[in-house]
Amino acid sequence: MKLQNINSSLLLLAGVSIAGLIYLGYTSSSIRFKVQRFCFNITKEHQESALLQLPQGLSFNQPSVVGPDGKIVPVTPWLAPIVWEGTFDPTLIDSVYKQQNVTIATTVFALGKYTVFLKEFLESAEQNYFVGFHVHYFIFTDHPEEVPDVKLGEGHQLTVMTVDSSNRWQEMTLRRMERLEKLIESRLVKEADYVFSLDVDTKFYARWGAETLGRLVGVLHPGYYQTPREQFPYERRPESQAFIPYSDGDYYYGGAVLGGAVKDVYEVAKTCREQLDIDAAKSIEAAWQEESHLNKYFVYNKPSKLLSPEYLWQDFKPQTNEVKIIRFSQVIKNYAAVRPNP
Repeated sequence: MKLQNINSSLLLLAGVSIAGLIYLGYTSSSIRFKVQRFCFNITKEHQESALLQLPQGLSFNQPSVVGPDGKIVPVTPWLAPIVWEGTFDPTLIDSVYKQQNVTIATTVFALGKYTVFLKEFLESAEQNYFVGFHVHYFIFTDHPEEVPDVKLGEGHQLTVMTVDSSNRWQEMTLRRMERLEKLIESRLVKEADYVFSLDVDTKFYARWGAETLGRLVGVLHPGYYQTPREQFPYERRPESQAFIPYSDGDYYYGGAVLGGAVKDVYEVAKTCREQLDIDAAKSIEAAWQEESHLNKYFVYNKPSKLLSPEYLWQDFKPQTNEVKIIRFSQVIKNYAAVRPNP
């Protein structure tokens, strides 16, 4: 009887030991999984916030935007998405960002006679641009009395920023980076999560939503997205801070759209303003003013997201097969009528 009790006790002890080992094994695996997942989240966050810099002088092939089969290319060689129609679910991505309660500041420069474009810009934006999100327009103008009274949607607001006039359209363009930099320093760093700087002589034709949000966002210029880089209108004079050699470059970015997280756009604006100041001190004006300096920045500091030409078209340009929808486009205008100088 005593022996039977001992055997029973040993069997019970063995069972408890086996159960304990199984529990510890499962718990350890669970702990390891949680630790690994936690580390992954840190790594992912670090990667998304890190600036991807390209060493100067590195040789690489120019990437394509449209493949030989005519199909769009949805990603860059550094794995940044190129946003095209069909590459995102608009309902899903808007829902994700709306939960974060983000605010998108939007700067628009309407100096001189360019105020004539404000009404169509704002009215079309209110139909298509971040509908349902918190949006704060900042209109920079030297004619505040000409800013139209446009009915804004829920969560949208507008502030007029009065600035000095200029008798050269080039000067108007060159000052944009400086004004954007100062606005971020004085207000946006506390008031917004993202910021876009958009040209005023444009019109929205279709939705522009949360698919465009990212750390640093550039747009492919509609005139050069299938052009060999040797033919890009980069600044080619070595004495300019915007200089890009013929062997460098991947895409040509339009200066009409610049966006991203506030701190990252600030770095772009600050760097470009500093480079513009250096050029100005040497009486150098880059080929396409701030657009040339923006392209220099993007060649060596890679954007985290690219917008396809859907997000910057030109009204005079026929729609191509790969561009399924035109969302935002530069309107046809008489430059002689709106610019103060040739």
